[in-house]
Amino acid sequence: MIHRKRVQYPEYVYPPDEWRVVEKRFYPKFLAQMESIFATGNGYFGIRGSFEEGEPASQNAVIVNGFYESWPIVYGEKAYGFATEGQTIVNVPDGKIIKLYVDDEPFYLPTADLLHFERVLDMRAGVLTREVLWETPSKKHVRIKSQRLVSFRHRHLAAICYEVTLENAAAPVEISSEIVSHQNSYNHSEDPRQYRGFGENVLVTRIHSETGRRLMLGQITKRSQMSIACGADHVIETECRHTVNLRYRKDVSKVVFSIAARQGKPIRIIKYLTYHTSRRPIPEELCERAERTLDRACEQGFEDLVGEQRNHMSRFWALGDVQIKGDRAIQQAVRFNLFHLLQATGRAEGAGVPAKGLTGLGYEGQYFWDTEIYMLPFLIYTRPQIARNLLRFRHSMLEKARERAREVNQKGALFPWRTINGSEASAYYAASTAQYHINADIMYALRKYVDVTGDREFLYDEGAEMLVETARLWADLGFYSQMKGGKFCINGVTGPDEYNTVVNNNLYTNLMARENLWFAAKTVRQMQQEDPESFTALKHRTGLELREVEEWQKAADSMFLPVDAKTGIHLQDDGFLEKERWDFENTPPEKYPLLLNYHPLVVYRHQVIKQADVVLAMFLLGNEFSLEEKQRNFDYYDELTTGDSSLSVSIQSIIAFELGYMDKAQEYAEYSVLMDLADIGGNVQDGLHMASMGGTWMVMVYGCAGMRDYGGRISFSPRIPKRFGGCRFSLTIRGQLLEVDIDSSSARYTLKEGDALTIYHEGEQIELTRERPEALRKAGVIAAAEHTDFALPRTEG
Repeated sequence: MIHRKRVQYPEYVYPPDEWRVVEKRFYPKFLAQMESIFATGNGYFGIRGSFEEGEPASQNAVIVNGFYESWPIVYGEKAYGFATEGQTIVNVPDGKIIKLYVDDEPFYLPTADLLHFERVLDMRAGVLTREVLWETPSKKHVRIKSQRLVSFRHRHLAAICYEVTLENAAAPVEISSEIVSHQNSYNHSEDPRQYRGFGENVLVTRIHSETGRRLMLGQITKRSQMSIACGADHVIETECRHTVNLRYRKDVSKVVFSIAARQGKPIRIIKYLTYHTSRRPIPEELCERAERTLDRACEQGFEDLVGEQRNHMSRFWALGDVQIKGDRAIQQAVRFNLFHLLQATGRAEGAGVPAKGLTGLGYEGQYFWDTEIYMLPFLIYTRPQIARNLLRFRHSMLEKARERAREVNQKGALFPWRTINGSEASAYYAASTAQYHINADIMYALRKYVDVTGDREFLYDEGAEMLVETARLWADLGFYSQMKGGKFCINGVTGPDEYNTVVNNNLYTNLMARENLWFAAKTVRQMQQEDPESFTALKHRTGLELREVEEWQKAADSMFLPVDAKTGIHLQDDGFLEKERWDFENTPPEKYPLLLNYHPLVVYRHQVIKQADVVLAMFLLGNEFSLEEKQRNFDYYDELTTGDSSLSVSIQSIIAFELGYMDKAQEYAEYSVLMDLADIGGNVQDGLHMASMGGTWMVMVYGCAGMRDYGGRISFSPRIPKRFGGCRFSLTIRGQLLEVDIDSSSARYTLKEGDALTIYHEGEQIELTRERPEALRKAGVIAAAEHTDFALPRTEG
């Protein structure tokens, strides 16, 4: 149920292109959205897609992943265990600014007479380009070309090539290349998804230097005492006579090139830009690092950086591309989503993935469960080293998770619902701390990673410690209820659906907690038998006692799962069916999302769903449900789901594919794929939806191709909608490369790398080997009996 219309971008301005996002005119109506869409980044830092000239702009922003300022959370009425300190990403000094003056007239897009304009995000090259032909008031024609990249090879480096050519006359030209510290002003919006900002400039300048053509800035945050260095160096290439001047005033450093421009003679400015950050107040050291980065960049040159970037993108697409055999707009959108996933994660070493990636300041730049449930599947199958890095980052938060568990009077560890530094940053416990399922979400991702990669070393060295502490929390949080026949119950929690909070026996939470407990018990027993040395080290680090393992097993085996006996529906929670159904028929579209238009208590007392909850459980743990149960559950909950969250449609699409609801599956798939390019949520100006982008990959692989991977068993049951025509993608499975190529009538499986791989197609076992690397099978509608082949026999853990 989607209540928002897609934004219809005019095709004469934004033509569909399978490998590029193209803007053929300056079109200020969509300025804010395009700043997010044309953003460039590498996982460590990102630059919003605003223009080099700095104006016009909805929000000029450069974002460094994990660089935040803290602030005290103020409560009207405080209670024990409430979060005490918020964290918000900082809009760091903007080094992309390059301003142009011809005959002392500024180049300003809204008033410029533009004879030509084209901006292109090239997803094969990893470069943002723009070309403009400007006719000045004195009828001089000025061609302006720019290229911008944030390097994947060099984590701390970005580069801009800015070229100006006077085509029909000579004129004095000034090019001012700047580093500008934008104010992180306070945002008074009541939308909790938006950036809150600050009432003051939170960056304190400790160092600034202007030497030769190089600018350097060293700053620290006032409260969190993090430090940052931002540096820029320049190369000018031109036959025209020129001079260089350096200037500094508060919040702005400049290198100003004054050029006697001649007709037809290009003026080329190469700007190398670097950012270095630390959680310690060491701006002097960071400035030294930045100097070294700039030295290497100037020596290497811009063209080499462009070549490296294209090579990196070629390797990425070789493993990560999803080819659509049909609609160009869908193909463009799928690649756009995957491209931005790479930009959000590629060099995110030692950090998480902000909900908006590095495309905007929405959600404070914080990390949520989105990473593990929606983004890691893509990374596990295409970039497993990045997936490992992100799981290792969660492990680095474990000590703070232990502290948080103690703060809420529990044993073990409780990972924060939203955070940057590992501490809980959400003031609203009902929709944050109460979402204990984040523990199980992280452990679910850990298990998928280990199943798909076979990385036992990571499981035993870091994963097992997280398993022990999360299992301890579940064992302590739940209890054996005599009212439920002695079953293990978990009360007072919130599931993924934030429109139903602090409930008893949320089905998703109980199922995922059971998986967590089973996996913990199984892993500890395996370690004891297979790797006694690692087992001993685990006992030493955690104080583990073997009786705990038996307690986890018993709790998991006895887990209560709420089912309505009359309808056969799995209950979202114990009391869900007792609530009044929301009056959808009389709720106008402008009242969505409900969270911005109704008091939470009004929403909480109704049957209405923000995020897919039971339906998500049926996808992640589909082997726990029969096909008939899935159908009953989906039919009931689908019409209660508002579409107020970008996280729902991908999951709804996957289950609709499985049930054979092809029209609905395609509708939801298109909404998922176009969530950002069509601004379906109406808030792309705040940044793109990284989780939804991960959901796009899942729609193609788990939906259209019907892949399931329970327990590491890879099976396919393809269902291709008409508009998509077919799809082709690759999966890396335990070091082997599988290519899957599906259309409406056939499925081809090819082992591209590796010795042997077992997969399943419609329940049929297929052995792929070096000698017989390819298998061709029919694809089509699946009978219900074949569908139940997905339900594997249940074993411990």
